[in-house]
Amino acid sequence: MAEPVLLRIEKLSRVYGDVQPVYALKEVSLTIQQGEFLSVVGPSGSGKSTFMNVIGLLDKPSSGSLKYLDEETADWSEQRRSRFRNQEMGFIFQAHMLLPEFTALENVMMPLRIGKNLNAKSKAKAQELLIRIGLGDRIHHRPGQLSGGQNQRVAIARALVNRPKIVFADEPTGALDSQTSLAVYELMREIHQDEQVTFVIVTHEQALSGKTDRVVHLLDGTIQSDALQV
Repeated sequence: MAEPVLLRIEKLSRVYGDVQPVYALKEVSLTIQQGEFLSVVGPSGSGKSTFMNVIGLLDKPSSGSLKYLDEETADWSEQRRSRFRNQEMGFIFQAHMLLPEFTALENVMMPLRIGKNLNAKSKAKAQELLIRIGLGDRIHHRPGQLSGGQNQRVAIARALVNRPKIVFADEPTGALDSQTSLAVYELMREIHQDEQVTFVIVTHEQALSGKTDRVVHLLDGTIQSDALQV
């Protein structure tokens, strides 16, 4: 039995400028099923990051339809969009975006604090995640005391702490060496398989995209190909 459609994207466009409009995305249509592990690839300027920002509700489309579990998001208020991002989505960025003045544990707990869901049980969940990703002995270390790979693992734990339906990863291994990149990929794959979390990975690295189950290729804001990988 096929998994339900998590995202339904129909003729989605993002245009910048009025006098001389530039299409960062042009009538993109795509469905993403719950539990998928896919990558979005393309050269610089192809629209990859814009695509992630729009479907991740960090930016609004200029036209088209974006539905989560068949619910149209176009008329959602900023408060609703923010709450949905906090509770149903996780984000992993190339530069990890950790707050330097907070410990690994405090960084992982930040989405819980923002969502006003901070309690003893949620703190235990954050600690459990850090132990699971191999940082149980680093929970009180700050980002400046951790390696690049360790910081990215903290970012992965932060993305998962609210048990999201979908995780968006924007160049998650772009700043890492090949060995650390492989370890980060294996961690994301393990979590995907264990938790059935949907992963959308934006990357220009063939070594990473080649390991995903599906590859969507963008060029000049349009989908050039969309293929499953064996």
